[in-house]
Amino acid sequence: MARALAKEGFEDVYILDAESATEVLTPKRRELLSRLIEDDDVRSVRSLAEDVDRDKGAVSHDLELLAGHDLVTFERNGKRKVPKAKHQTVVVEPLL
Repeated sequence: MARALAKEGFEDVYILDAESATEVLTPKRRELLSRLIEDDDVRSVRSLAEDVDRDKGAVSHDLELLAGHDLVTFERNGKRKVPKAKHQTVVVEPLL
């Protein structure tokens, strides 16, 4: 699947298995991931939490979980942790 997508011009593709996707990609986490993919100018976890109108602790927890599944990474900017999407395209494996 990754080769076929690369052939069609999707260079940075991450394929997540269906079981993990069900656990990891809740609607709120998908919103965070989409924001990070679409907006490369997120300044901090706090600013992202404000943008999505959620508690910073909850957003931080969700970002850590996404990082554990290789979807998000963090850069240090002084004392701030700046979340970044690790891949531009995330694909969920077909169920069958």
